[in-house]
Amino acid sequence: MGVVVIDVIVVGGGPTGLMLAGELRLHGVHVVVLERESEPLPYVRALGLHVRSIEMMDQRGLLDRFLAHGRQYPVGGFFAAIEKPAPERLDTTHPYVLGIPQTTTDRLLAERAVELGAEIRRGCELVGLRQDEHGVTVELGNGGTRGDGGVAARGGKELRSRYLVGCDGGRSTVRKLLGVGFPGEPSRVETLLGEMELTAAPKTLAAVMAEVRRIHKRFGAMPLGDEVYRVVVPAEGVSEDRSVPPTLEEFKRQLRAFAGTDFGAHSPRWLSRFGDATRQAERYRAGRVLLAGDAAHIHPPTGGQGLNLGVQDAFNLGWKLAAEVAGWAPDGLLDSYHTERHPVAADVLHNTRAQIELMSTEPGPRSVRRLLSELMDFDEVNRYLTEKITAIGVRYDFGDGHELLGRRMRDVRLKRGRLYELMHGGRGLLLDQTGRLSVAGWEDRIDHVTDVSEELDVPAVLLRPDGHVAWAGEDQPDLLTVIPRWFGTRIG
Repeated sequence: MGVVVIDVIVVGGGPTGLMLAGELRLHGVHVVVLERESEPLPYVRALGLHVRSIEMMDQRGLLDRFLAHGRQYPVGGFFAAIEKPAPERLDTTHPYVLGIPQTTTDRLLAERAVELGAEIRRGCELVGLRQDEHGVTVELGNGGTRGDGGVAARGGKELRSRYLVGCDGGRSTVRKLLGVGFPGEPSRVETLLGEMELTAAPKTLAAVMAEVRRIHKRFGAMPLGDEVYRVVVPAEGVSEDRSVPPTLEEFKRQLRAFAGTDFGAHSPRWLSRFGDATRQAERYRAGRVLLAGDAAHIHPPTGGQGLNLGVQDAFNLGWKLAAEVAGWAPDGLLDSYHTERHPVAADVLHNTRAQIELMSTEPGPRSVRRLLSELMDFDEVNRYLTEKITAIGVRYDFGDGHELLGRRMRDVRLKRGRLYELMHGGRGLLLDQTGRLSVAGWEDRIDHVTDVSEELDVPAVLLRPDGHVAWAGEDQPDLLTVIPRWFGTRIG
């Protein structure tokens, strides 16, 4: 009996890996997610979704699930914690941040992936991999359970796949086994983060926190319910090994140092530390193995961009890898994942490092912060920084052409429904007000819609499955030169 070859193995069952698994299953790709942890982590690493991630959930018909568990907040005040209102008329129908714990995000994405047919094997740790021109063989250090509750084979098992994607975090085993470089800057400052109970009265806590945060922007306590708080405080220094969690006493000592009180902290649920290191993988693809999320880039959590950057990686990669598996991907499509996403992450590394500097208590950075705060009173500056943080300002380089080219298309009203309602299946889409264009030969990959409202201020646009504009115009011969670049050769 021959070895069963999986289409794609995804290593890592966090938000990036789970988003990718769902995207691949939309296109019928056989996908298995390997997650080292035997149970979902109970603590909250990230706290919300920015605008572009919210739009992506809407594009896949998932947004209602997220809205039912989240809370909407204004998009202003995220850049270096500079308190400014959101710019007017942001280019989106979702001008808010969705506050939702990562534990809930992970659960919703896992449920979606399993609904679509993905297999999630928990307690499975990848300890080795080797690849050849036909696929990737992985070695598991231990067994695990399947997403449906069945038991996977135990001990030293090997799996074979056509492709593999490492979504296994900043200390990525996949990246290390590949030997892909991870250059960047080490941490210079460190912050303690944890969930614990506080006995201080809420009003006292709020008053002290407001006073401390006038100077120390890396300080805070957010109520999670049942007297449990998410607490953030600057560390005393940079630890030699950040994988070793801080003690409760270390937390209390730092709270007293900055606030004059430890707020009666006790009964911690989890304690951790993070630094401001910025590192990025030299390449996102090595043969049949790719990297996404924190495995490809790490940076300070300033602005809340980390989780969002990862799921946006998955959204870009999913349909391209599915096309490769299906056999219709044009030359260079899979490599465009690196070409498009590497500069985006590089920009996030730059802006998070800048934010860390602006949150310093040193006189020079504080003066720069004050100047930037004054500049953000100009709508153009505020809008530019807001679009950067929320990722709706991302524009991929598709060459010269219409001003929409390379940008994601905001949701627009059509004569029948909304644009994003037509994108749930992850296919390409031609919005055609002229009624004269055709995608004949690509109907299995591109939907053609002519019931377009005047809200679309261009005759026609071709959207990739991720919602980015691949072409805009009204000339059929011109359209036919672009379609093969993204959707391969026509059928027949």
